[in-house]
Amino acid sequence: MTAPDARWVLASGNPGKLREFRALLADTGLSIEPQSGFGLDGAAETGISFVENALIKARHAAASTGLPAIADDSGLCVDALDGAPGIRSARYAGPAADSDANIALLLEALRDTAESRRTARFHCVIVALTQADEPAPLIAHGEWRGRIALQPAGGGGFGYDPVFYDPSLGATASELAPDVKNSVSHRFHAARDLRELLASRGLITSS
Repeated sequence: MTAPDARWVLASGNPGKLREFRALLADTGLSIEPQSGFGLDGAAETGISFVENALIKARHAAASTGLPAIADDSGLCVDALDGAPGIRSARYAGPAADSDANIALLLEALRDTAESRRTARFHCVIVALTQADEPAPLIAHGEWRGRIALQPAGGGGFGYDPVFYDPSLGATASELAPDVKNSVSHRFHAARDLRELLASRGLITSS
């Protein structure tokens, strides 16, 4: 990897995800800009794993903007559903589904599942590359374990946050203050690892 411009493009237009990434990388010296700010649509996610999809998105954003790129692919993996919705988390209820539809389908799928078997985890992969054809991209992983609540609770966060319950905190992800969520989430753990990787390559001002 060669030293990049301080501006990096985030391969997402999701406002919630952008806020989280800016908070998680706030003191690194990087300026994180969403790909939507460049008029760029997302890449087709044709991979069969979180890693493959994150790489597809990062390479697309870097090639289209000429900037170094960061991309994540994240999803909810429910043990009783054999890991579903997994990489299809954003499209669980269909290509045009919103979060409410995805949550409704998930709760229906678990309707007869005992609370003790509703264990789940958010998984996140973050990829960073300084150019589209980067041969050795940085790849970081993170997980957040919990279980699926019986019904949504809380008004914060996004995606499946209203039904992802963390027993150690006694709250769903949506009920947590942003700074608390950003200290325990799957994205936090992956971003922490990414910071170490970026620092090891001399790409950020702090680790």
